[in-house]
Amino acid sequence: MKRREFLLNSGGFAACVPAVGWADTSPVPKLEAFQSKMKHGAFRIRDLYNRDQSFSDLALACEGQRVTFRGYMAPPIKEELAFFVLTNIPMAVCPFCEPDLDWPNDILPIYTNRIVWPLPFNVRITATGVFETGAFTDEETGFYSLARLVDATYREG
Repeated sequence: MKRREFLLNSGGFAACVPAVGWADTSPVPKLEAFQSKMKHGAFRIRDLYNRDQSFSDLALACEGQRVTFRGYMAPPIKEELAFFVLTNIPMAVCPFCEPDLDWPNDILPIYTNRIVWPLPFNVRITATGVFETGAFTDEETGFYSLARLVDATYREG
């Protein structure tokens, strides 16, 4: 049995959910939604936000947890960075470098501990890391984000 399976089956993820405010009207993260997503593997970027662009209960429950997302590596902003942008759809051209292109609305910055070697834009990847929220501006690129994966790894598939 893997550690993740043990924690899910034993209720070990309860520690990431506040123990107060379980009334139906409270916006407290829902443990069941988090556990369900963990059992089915990777999260989708769109699962992080509500329709009003606020963080979803699932995103709040993921804060500080090691989680997995699937998507596509956007073409790099510049070479030799320990950072890339995960998108929901393949992007042949860097959407942040071309002024005429619309930015995708479902992106997630991924910060690794080593230089990222770009993969072809149409290869689906899986990225796993610690999910963080809060305003952050990357010093090297100026890229601003409210959510990101840190200490991440990635692979094809």
